[in-house]
Amino acid sequence: MKQFDIPAFYRSPIIAKLKAKRKLEDPRKQDFTPTRLLFDTVEFVLPRHFGFCYGVENAIEKSYCALQENPGKRIFLLSQMIHNPDVNEDLVANGIQFLQNTQGQELIPFSTLSSEDIVIIPAFGTTVEIEEVLRKTGANITSYNTTCPFVEKVWNRSQKLGELNHTVIIHGKHDHEETRATFSHSNLTGPSLVIKNMQEAVFLGEVISKKRNAQEFYAFFEGKYTIGFNPEIHLNKIGVVNQTTMLAVETQAITDYLRDVMRKVYGEAEIKERIADTRDTLCYATNDNQTSTYELLKSALDFAVVVGGYNSSNTSHLVEILEQVMPVFFISGAACLGDSGTVRSFNIHKQSEEQLVLPLDKRPVRIAVTSGASCPDSVVDRVLLRLLDILDEPKSLEEIIKAL
Repeated sequence: MKQFDIPAFYRSPIIAKLKAKRKLEDPRKQDFTPTRLLFDTVEFVLPRHFGFCYGVENAIEKSYCALQENPGKRIFLLSQMIHNPDVNEDLVANGIQFLQNTQGQELIPFSTLSSEDIVIIPAFGTTVEIEEVLRKTGANITSYNTTCPFVEKVWNRSQKLGELNHTVIIHGKHDHEETRATFSHSNLTGPSLVIKNMQEAVFLGEVISKKRNAQEFYAFFEGKYTIGFNPEIHLNKIGVVNQTTMLAVETQAITDYLRDVMRKVYGEAEIKERIADTRDTLCYATNDNQTSTYELLKSALDFAVVVGGYNSSNTSHLVEILEQVMPVFFISGAACLGDSGTVRSFNIHKQSEEQLVLPLDKRPVRIAVTSGASCPDSVVDRVLLRLLDILDEPKSLEEIIKAL
């Protein structure tokens, strides 16, 4: 795996040692059991995989290279590099400007760009249409394109499906930047449809089974299908790909469900022709992080702390996994943790912060701590240190990790 050169701001003096030790012990990533850090007052349980992935580190490295290699030039990010406030704030502090917000609305008019400017495409990629508009401005959009190679893999698979006359079913959030980009690229060769969850997959299955008509399809999936989509024609051959930050198990469940629908409609003999095998579109990092999080559910834990950007899709899914069996506090960083155990936690269902209290009465308290793929390990370091401070823990984190 490539080693990236990213600023010290993102490096972790503590978590890095833990991850290096696990990598040395398990280079082939076969062991998904969590790491346990036992103190006098607390036991931290950390998953085998969490934090920065390949695509995120690649994006950060290229962005800072752009700054270093182009002094005096205007450098823009098309939109947020990744969904993490610390990363984006540091980039802005170093002089990078954002052209759009995460909804795709212009913050700086594209018409003001010139051939002297540099535009960084974020890890999510962008749509074919936006890329064409940027090219016409003359701005340099190729030298520092940070589109994740695993996102591009989904694009390539989607285009291939279209060439083979399959309709692309994208499991994702239709308003997410990555999904918009994948939808745009898949539309180059064939019709596409975005579905968010199993509920929408079931509705789609009823359309395929002729239990619902075209008008019901258009009303239910408004704004989520390509122009000219005809459910009576375009649902006879399909392939399911995913927004790389979605729950992999849900993508697989949706695929299995739709395969069963196609089997009932067309028969076993035609199933391979009717629905493509698209397991190769699942992101390895998302899979590893989610599998590691499921392993946490096997431990008797008091609560979990999930660290990351509130608009991070992959981080929200970690919260969803953990809240099945324990209280979960979703925070952006150590500043969310108050002196008396109060915490500003983001509620993913209400999409707002709540003022809560950590359940710290038990000793030792057992806390799962993890983070999303766009969260620097240095932020997790500070969260662990803050929790130790709140608990008046006599042993230092460095001492415990050194003894591993």
